[in-house]
Amino acid sequence: MERKASSMAKVLLIGIVIAILCSEIKCSFEDNFSKSDCPDSHFKTSEDGQIWYLSLDNKAGCGFMTRQRYRFGWFSMKLKLVGGDSAGVVTAYYMCTEDGAGPTRDELDFEFLGNRTGEPYLIQTNVYKNGIGGREMRHVLWFDPTQDFHTYSILWNSHQIVFFVDKVPIRVYKNANYMNNFFPNEKPMYLFSSIWNADDWATRGGLEKTDWKNAPFVSTYMNFNVDGCQWEDPFPSCVSTTTQNWWDQYNSWHLSSDQKLDYAWVQRNFVTYDYCQDIERYKVKPEECWLSPWD
Repeated sequence: MERKASSMAKVLLIGIVIAILCSEIKCSFEDNFSKSDCPDSHFKTSEDGQIWYLSLDNKAGCGFMTRQRYRFGWFSMKLKLVGGDSAGVVTAYYMCTEDGAGPTRDELDFEFLGNRTGEPYLIQTNVYKNGIGGREMRHVLWFDPTQDFHTYSILWNSHQIVFFVDKVPIRVYKNANYMNNFFPNEKPMYLFSSIWNADDWATRGGLEKTDWKNAPFVSTYMNFNVDGCQWEDPFPSCVSTTTQNWWDQYNSWHLSSDQKLDYAWVQRNFVTYDYCQDIERYKVKPEECWLSPWD
């Protein structure tokens, strides 16, 4: 027992040292992520390892996932999306409980839906609980996401999930004060990204197909930032709400006054689809749609 405890202490010490080093210097891709099973030619990094490139052609796409699972926190990445004619191409940046679309997965999605040259990108967000999604929202952006890097973030705690673009909240998904079937808060999640062909639905409902003459399509990443609870089986120390982490304190349970102003601006100008308003699809409004994002 002493030897096992000593080994665990060494592992924890190594983890602490790595965390300190990564907070003081920029860590490479391999420090945080593992690459999916895709050709080496579809994944590249800059010489210093700080910028990552995923590419898609008519043979394969590519992706990556964090080595660590998390339960609650702040998760952020800078992305520059595929430029030019990107119809049919989807860059996905999301959190999920497993590697694959399992039937009982929890998931938080950013999906960037490519378009024809000159047409705006659409951001689709979605939330899954126990394999059930159907909670899509779509937004246009107030900038061209192919010209420069922009920051896309998720705040996840037991009270709300907030999707941010450059620290502007574009979607607020609230919890209720009781057990429910719509808010994912029990299972730890990995963070993923991938680029793939979805021309059967992604652009104008599948009317616009991917033009493979423009391949390879490349999405670019940098500055991964996470401040969250790392999961350790059977459960982590922060499984319950605490006062030790800023992302799970009272001020993070609600939008601030400034964030409410930004959120209202987004709702007025950039929402193109909200499942809560889709009365043809949902004859009875889903339960979570009655929860106010302003509270």
